[in-house]
Amino acid sequence: MKLVLVESPAKAKTIGKYLSKEYQVLATYGHVRDLPSKSGSVEPENDFAFHWELEARGARQMKEIVRSLKGKTQLLLATDPDREGEAIAWHVEDVLRQGKALQNVEVQRVVFHAVTKSSILEALQHPRSINASLVEAYLARRALDYLVGFTLSPVLWRKLPGSRSAGRVQSVALRLVVDREVEIEKFNTQEFWSITGTFLTSHNDTFEAKLSAIGKEKLDKFAIKNQQEAENVLRRLRATSSYFKVVSLEKKRVKRHPYAPFLTSTLQQDASRKLGFSVRKTMQLAQNLYEGMDIGGDSVGLITYMRTDSVSVVPEAVQTARKMIADTFGASYVPESPRVFQNKVKNAQEAHEAIRPTDLTRTPEQLKTKLPADHFALYSLIWRRMVASQMAAALFDQTSVDLANEEFVFHATGSTQVFDGFLRLYEETRDEPQDVNAVLPPLSEGEKTTLRTLAPLQHFTQPPPLYTEASLVKKLEELGIGRPSTYASILQVLRDRGYVRTEKKVFFPEERGRLVTAFLTSFFKTYVEYTFTADLEQKLDDVSNARLAWREVLTQFWTGFKDTVDAAKTLSLTEVIEKLNQELQDHIFQKSEDVEEARQCPDCKKGRLSLKLGKFGAFVGCSAYPECRYTRRLEIAESSTEAESDKVEQRGPKILGKDDAGEEIVLRTGRFGPYVQRGNTVPTKTAARWTKTAEKTATKDQSAKNQLSMQEEQPRVRASIPRGLDPENITLKQALVLLSLPKKLGVCEKTGHPVTIGHGRFGLFIRRDNQYLSIRKPEEMFSLDLKEALRRLEVAPQKTSKERSFKKTTKRRVRS
Repeated sequence: MKLVLVESPAKAKTIGKYLSKEYQVLATYGHVRDLPSKSGSVEPENDFAFHWELEARGARQMKEIVRSLKGKTQLLLATDPDREGEAIAWHVEDVLRQGKALQNVEVQRVVFHAVTKSSILEALQHPRSINASLVEAYLARRALDYLVGFTLSPVLWRKLPGSRSAGRVQSVALRLVVDREVEIEKFNTQEFWSITGTFLTSHNDTFEAKLSAIGKEKLDKFAIKNQQEAENVLRRLRATSSYFKVVSLEKKRVKRHPYAPFLTSTLQQDASRKLGFSVRKTMQLAQNLYEGMDIGGDSVGLITYMRTDSVSVVPEAVQTARKMIADTFGASYVPESPRVFQNKVKNAQEAHEAIRPTDLTRTPEQLKTKLPADHFALYSLIWRRMVASQMAAALFDQTSVDLANEEFVFHATGSTQVFDGFLRLYEETRDEPQDVNAVLPPLSEGEKTTLRTLAPLQHFTQPPPLYTEASLVKKLEELGIGRPSTYASILQVLRDRGYVRTEKKVFFPEERGRLVTAFLTSFFKTYVEYTFTADLEQKLDDVSNARLAWREVLTQFWTGFKDTVDAAKTLSLTEVIEKLNQELQDHIFQKSEDVEEARQCPDCKKGRLSLKLGKFGAFVGCSAYPECRYTRRLEIAESSTEAESDKVEQRGPKILGKDDAGEEIVLRTGRFGPYVQRGNTVPTKTAARWTKTAEKTATKDQSAKNQLSMQEEQPRVRASIPRGLDPENITLKQALVLLSLPKKLGVCEKTGHPVTIGHGRFGLFIRRDNQYLSIRKPEEMFSLDLKEALRRLEVAPQKTSKERSFKKTTKRRVRS
């Protein structure tokens, strides 16, 4: 008998159907242990020793694994095929060995990139040992993140009141957002003009061309600077001949080749642009598609592993795609030879496959009625991108023409599609606006045309756009900062900390985020440099490829970083304020034409305004304090929750739809965060107080229990959005589930007690009598049934002495 361990119960369920009774499949539910959130979990002075601690859920799962190992001869660690999966496998084996639970049990690692029967059976034929280099790269990354977070954050709290935390990658991503905002603020708009002429050919066809030269002088973008210069040029043009000869005509055929299949970052970007999905939502949906979806009563893994930097595809999938293209679109849409793509990602790692459907013959049309709408949309995007990557190039005829009289030259370009190729199936969208080439009429060199009209047009240079999720992910990838698998959590942390906010999918830095960035660039400049972070990522890659020792990387980093932290600890508040005033002066007074006048105190007229740091954060105050007590908040210094509330009220509530009774279900944001509401009636304070009183007394008084039960049966008026769910992507169906809480799933036959799902102050939970169990992933609530709830409750029994032994902190030095 053999025990197979995977990360999620969904994957365990799917894999269990493919294996014989010789195998038992269990889930670890992700990491079973982690570094406790306290000082001393990593000891640099003790050769970077780690002190791991089993989480409560991890302890329960380890007990279940130990129980299931009895009578087994082999343990197969089949966690995800990346560094994180390798780390989970290592943690599980390490805990089991410490608990002496692996006696007479062979431990092996198996890896598969698709949850299909053929992939799993193939993987079982090629087991291996745990990859020590990948584990060491994980240890180095985990130590770096811990040491930065738990060493730098306390400095921030003491020196910059109101700040939340700093992180190795998080702070660099924040700097990108802030630097872009500063770049926009400092941008000087420049005026320029262009002149377009409308020409008539000898065949009475019209087309437009732009003035490109006057005499022998070519006009650059800023050649015509203002309206007066434009009018002078127009007067000269009208005074010359209106006949223009075609003096240059160039025609060429160009090819546009298809894009490579998706890797993690490009999937995140295109799902954001085409489908409007957040990075987090994209990864949640992709995880579901990978682990297995219910298709006609059978759980099937629909896509390959979704965390990958590779664009390679196995030959079998390429041949299937080429055959489908020929059968569906014709032989002309199939290139002569299969396309092979080269990886362009900086610091690319993990030699996986690209993200593709596990079975290309499973077309989107076949799944349209079998998948939820969002899952279908993402699967369709992945399917079309994969198939299009093996299609023929699109062909265009491009024409470039110059028209001249005795003094002026006009230039026009045109493009005509002659073969759609891969564009018949898929076209990538971009954040930057693309120039659209007009279609030119037939022209020949030497042909005479007539200038009919002239149109001057005023332009202004535009600053670079603010980052969207898609463009920020693209920038992080280009710089080699972080990993695509971590981008979703990084962006969410920035929001949760109140460092940034999003409006219409665009990132804006909050004042708190600007202050933190100014502090870090002033006193920790090296560690928020883009090149430093990317170079550190490269070193971690070298560790994973056994080219560099992991402790060497940590030692090099820690030596300089600790000295910088120690120096920052000695900073006085005055030094911090002076530096921040220098960094943020332009921002604080940016809306005033006369900065010196703006800095004069409006109350006493004597003191000067400057940035101050108080107990609750930064503000602008008068230098004549305490004689003058004038203060004001920074431009957007309110808390992110208040700011979000204000913005939502300005935009108005978002109507999700109606319930069965015809009541509108509305998404709102209040002072305590986002929530969904049924109708426009807000519960009274009296009702809220009654509910709280009933809850407090329910366990003491049976009548109060009955009252509470009666109250729960009434339709709930509003419900807060659990942490972990993206309010922007909440659906009507999900909102109705939240409004139904607490929701009764059924009755436990074993105990006779009802089993319910609820939402309390500590999050979502499953309840059976006095037993409570947290639901760590809020999206699981929407598919949780009685059977799965009881299974989770059963594997979470009362603590035993054996379980307590697993809960003890494991304090050991990790040897390379």
